[in-house]
Amino acid sequence: MSIAYLNGEFLPLAEARISPMDRGFLFADGIYEVIPVYGGTPFRLDEHLTRLERSLAEIQLAAPLARADWPALIDTLIRKNGGGNLSLYLQITRGTAAVRDHAFPPPGTPPTVFAMASPMSAPAADSPDTTAGVAAITVPDIRWLRCDIKSVSLLPNILMRQRAVSAGATEAIMLRDGLASEGAASNLFIVHDGTVITPPKDHLILGGITRDLVLELCAAHNVPYREAPVTEANLRGADEIWLTSSTREMVPVVNLDGQAVSNARPGPVWRRVARLYVDFKRHLCGL
Repeated sequence: MSIAYLNGEFLPLAEARISPMDRGFLFADGIYEVIPVYGGTPFRLDEHLTRLERSLAEIQLAAPLARADWPALIDTLIRKNGGGNLSLYLQITRGTAAVRDHAFPPPGTPPTVFAMASPMSAPAADSPDTTAGVAAITVPDIRWLRCDIKSVSLLPNILMRQRAVSAGATEAIMLRDGLASEGAASNLFIVHDGTVITPPKDHLILGGITRDLVLELCAAHNVPYREAPVTEANLRGADEIWLTSSTREMVPVVNLDGQAVSNARPGPVWRRVARLYVDFKRHLCGL
C-alpha cells in the first residue's frame, strides 16, 4: 500500500484527506515538484528544492519547511514506500481558509503540504540503442504568461496533452508567436547540423531540471549546444527533436504532425547524449 505524507503525518494514500475549502482545490493556488528516485536515491534533489523554493517565492507563499528539513521527510517517504525507482510528487497549497475569497487568507493560515511516491518505469534513455521514439503534434500555446512557475494550475497543459493522446501521439509541442516553447509536460530540444538547441529560460517556459542537466552534459563532453529561440520553421526542419522531463528523462521524437523526423528513428546526437545521461545517473545514484 502506498504511503503518503500530509501535514506532518505519514499515512496510507487512500486515507489522505483535505478540506474542500483548501485553496489548492478551490483555486489551484499552489505549486508542486516531481522528483525522480533511483535505487532509493533522490536524483538532483538540491536542484529540485531550489526550484520548489523559487516557485513558492513567486506566488508569495512562505516555505513550510526549512531547506535542511526536506531531505529527511523525503528519505522517510522513500523508505516507507520500499525504495527502488520512484516518482515522488510534492505539492504545497496556500491552505484552508474559512471563506472562499480570491484574496490571500489571513496571515498564519497553515499551508497544506502533501507528498506521495509512485513506482517509475525505466525511461527511454536507459536503452538508447533499442528505443523506438515517439510521435508528437504541435498546438497553439494557450497558457498564461508565468509558465516559469511550477503551478498546480495545469488545465491548459491537460487539454493540449489530451489533444496529443487523441491524435495517437505522446506529447504536444506548443507554439506561440511563431516560436516553439516546450511540450505540455516537457522541455524541448532540437538538433541542427550537429548542434543541440533549446529555447532559453524565460517566463514562457518552465526551467526543467533534466533540461539543465542535458546542457551541463553537453558542455562537459564537447557536444555543441546553445540556448536560442526555436522558430516553427526550425522545429519542422530539425535533424532531431527531443523532449525532456524528470521522470521520462530524454525522449526522442521521430514523428511530428505525421511527418517523419530523423528518418523516423532516434538520431545519433540523441543516442550519444542519452548514454551520457544514463552514465551520469548511474554514477550519482550508485546504480
